[in-house]
Amino acid sequence: MEFEKIQKIIAEVLNVEADDISIETTFVDDLGADSLDIFQIIMGMEEEFDIEIANDAAEKIVTVGDAVDQIKAAMN
Repeated sequence: MEFEKIQKIIAEVLNVEADDISIETTFVDDLGADSLDIFQIIMGMEEEFDIEIANDAAEKIVTVGDAVDQIKAAMN
């Protein structure tokens, strides 16, 4: 469930097809995201899931899987 919502957020921010995003997809290398894009994605995730991701945790998000893990951790 989290993955599909994140896929949608990433697709909207980066203007890519959601089907092109997998759990192993990296934001910078695979999707060409810059730091502002990643910030917008994290903000979108925080809003969607009503959570807050700490800056130090956000800096560790490299792949879509990392983002899913951060959301699950923040929801517990």
